[in-house]
Amino acid sequence: MLTLTPTAIEVVRTITHAEGMPEDAGLRIFTADGSTTLQLAVAAVPAEQDQVLTAEGSRLFLDQQAAAFLNDKVLDTGQDPNGEGGFVISQQNQDPLGI
Repeated sequence: MLTLTPTAIEVVRTITHAEGMPEDAGLRIFTADGSTTLQLAVAAVPAEQDQVLTAEGSRLFLDQQAAAFLNDKVLDTGQDPNGEGGFVISQQNQDPLGI
């Protein structure tokens, strides 16, 4: 199962609890049109087939393909070489790989 670092939990919670967002909003991680690229969007509710993960007030909605890919991963935050912040996915118990 996907795990989140404390930093990732805080970022997801901040994004999904912004003013005007529904109480049950979450960060949706999904693939589009069978693509192998993961996409992110804030969603008011999960899609029908989404797996819902909760951690300390943060909510993630994973489509089936994303859930399968992320099953043994850790979601964290980090910066790219240009100093831009974003989410980072790593294998559990390994060094992060930026996406």
